[in-house]
Amino acid sequence: MHLPCENQSFYAEIVEYTRQKSLCKGRALHALIVKTSKSSCIFLANSLVNFYAKCGHLHRAKLVFENIQNKDVVSWNSLINGYSQQGLTGSCFVMELFQRMRAENTFPNTHTFCGVFTAASYLSDALAGRQAHTLAIKSASSYDVFVGSSLVNMYCKSGLVVEAHKIFDRMPERNSVSWSTMISGYAKQGMASEALGICRLMRTEDENDNEFVFTSVLSCLVAPEVVDSGKQIHCLAVKNGLLTIISVANALVTMYSRCGSLDDALRTFELSGDKDSITWSAMITGYAQSGDSFKALKLFSKMHFKEIKPTQFTLVGVLNACSNIAALEEGKQVHDYMLKLGFESQIFILTALVDMYAKCGSTVDARKGFDSLQEPDTVLWTSMIGGYVQNGENEEALGLYARIQSQGIFPNDLTMASVLKACSNLAALEQGKQVHARTLKYGFTLEVSIGSALSSMYAKCGSLEDGNLVFRKMLVKDIVSWNAMISGLSHNGCGNDALELFEEMLAEGLKPDYVTFVNILSACSHMGSVESGWAYFNMMFDDFGIVPGVEHYACMVDILSRAGKLNEAKEFIESATINHGMCLWHILLGACRNYRNYELGAYAGEKLMELGSKESSVYVLLASIYTALGRLQDLERVMGLMKLRGVIKDPGCSWIELKSQIHVFVVGDHGHPHIGDIRAEIRKLSKQMKDEGYKPSPDLASLTFCG
Repeated sequence: MHLPCENQSFYAEIVEYTRQKSLCKGRALHALIVKTSKSSCIFLANSLVNFYAKCGHLHRAKLVFENIQNKDVVSWNSLINGYSQQGLTGSCFVMELFQRMRAENTFPNTHTFCGVFTAASYLSDALAGRQAHTLAIKSASSYDVFVGSSLVNMYCKSGLVVEAHKIFDRMPERNSVSWSTMISGYAKQGMASEALGICRLMRTEDENDNEFVFTSVLSCLVAPEVVDSGKQIHCLAVKNGLLTIISVANALVTMYSRCGSLDDALRTFELSGDKDSITWSAMITGYAQSGDSFKALKLFSKMHFKEIKPTQFTLVGVLNACSNIAALEEGKQVHDYMLKLGFESQIFILTALVDMYAKCGSTVDARKGFDSLQEPDTVLWTSMIGGYVQNGENEEALGLYARIQSQGIFPNDLTMASVLKACSNLAALEQGKQVHARTLKYGFTLEVSIGSALSSMYAKCGSLEDGNLVFRKMLVKDIVSWNAMISGLSHNGCGNDALELFEEMLAEGLKPDYVTFVNILSACSHMGSVESGWAYFNMMFDDFGIVPGVEHYACMVDILSRAGKLNEAKEFIESATINHGMCLWHILLGACRNYRNYELGAYAGEKLMELGSKESSVYVLLASIYTALGRLQDLERVMGLMKLRGVIKDPGCSWIELKSQIHVFVVGDHGHPHIGDIRAEIRKLSKQMKDEGYKPSPDLASLTFCG
């Protein structure tokens, strides 16, 4: 490069101001160059374009660029690489500039291709990248190590790792960026064995290990079966002295957490010298995802006292921990802290908040968070609908689903599964069929989540034939699918079919779980089969090591009670080794009323009184028993206790589906638009019943004192 002395001085100053990113001094020098009529010099002009681009002032860089009369490849490269460094926002301009450059017959070089491939990787534009790749091959630029690395990165970012590997194999020279990029490409596709293979190949070629290689390969190790490979990488990191680099330590903590080795994760965390917010976040998230939510909250508290500012990912992990254990108060404190930090506006934070409030039973607060976004995404819609279903607010869930349809939002499989569960809970068969049709229209197949929800919905709505049809069409069935179908058969009086399906499940080698045996014992209860009930109850622990829980004990008490073996049920309750609260005595109390065993009923009722029950039905049943026994003094005592403890009889609730609309009726609520016509019809039916000689049971008549 031969420049006049004055131009050389200007050039040296521009280079220095570019290095310093001194915009003020650079602009002053630019003005002097224009004043002295030196701006026509191509070298100075290109340097000015590069200066403004490196300072982030691409608008000024483009103005200088457009004023260059005879642009050379350096002119184009300065602006192209400037825009490519702006990520996604500048990448579209890069592709436009590249097209203009070719149209003006300026042939690109290696620097051009690096910028173009970087932009294509941000855009995930494989087509434009392939076209530029063809030109790079024609110019022999693809053999350059930097161009090759950019090409590998572009194909990896587009998800075309096979193409990337072909480029990688043809590279005559590779650097640490090439190796890291290829490993990272496989890692992002979840291809752990391929990533490890590249790592092993790198070591055979005596490449120098660096932190980027280690963090890339560690990021793909996310399952317990690959933790040993992670430990080998850990040993190499120790050997090469890389544990002092915080990104490597963070990657190790994350790897162990994702692989379920929390003890190793904690040891690595504690041995990390300089912990940043990412280190803490990795450990907190690891605890939350593995179910150790109390440890996650405790560690977050420790992080807070050390005055380390959390990231958005830390807060998401903490909110998930609160969700797992329904820790509403702690969740509200985290919410307040997030507001203070200014994080609430980010959608994935808001999604975690909505999910936390919903899972903690506070759907009102969850809805406030949901409504605060103008355009919630599918995940947020799903969280809100799922929250309503989880808390028994099925009508609200279906109402929100109707809004999804009206706004043309495309749901995911979890959305549809939640909506189908709402239909199940309401026994809304017609709506369930419409949702089924929608799943077909949206292109969802009978994968586990959709298939299980559909078969369960049909079974719970009494349409066992449709439920079985869906169940049999499912290519993959997990334990949830089998449980849903067994439960549907059991609750629709098909106990023998439920037991046969259970035997079929065992024959296919699937191990039953806690819920399976609840469903099986429930089937035995509906069948009145005491012998089978005992056999399955004992099978739980003897054959599968499942410790019976409250639900299983409740089923056994129900089995014995329905069979009239009330004294045996009493002995079973008193011999129970688990803390069953009051539910077992409650079941026995109801059975005693049905069998008119008032003495044993009074015994069960008094047990519930001693335990401080606040269920209105207990007081109603015991009062009816004392009425039947003529023990008016005890009746007054029960009514007095009911008043003293503030027990109020829950209003009755029922619903019916007519013309795809759910009509809900609650005792004392006169809000239905046709309540007048409905009450008139009820009076007609009541009169007709009396005229035909119907008389209510004395026991039932006595319950009206709480009405």
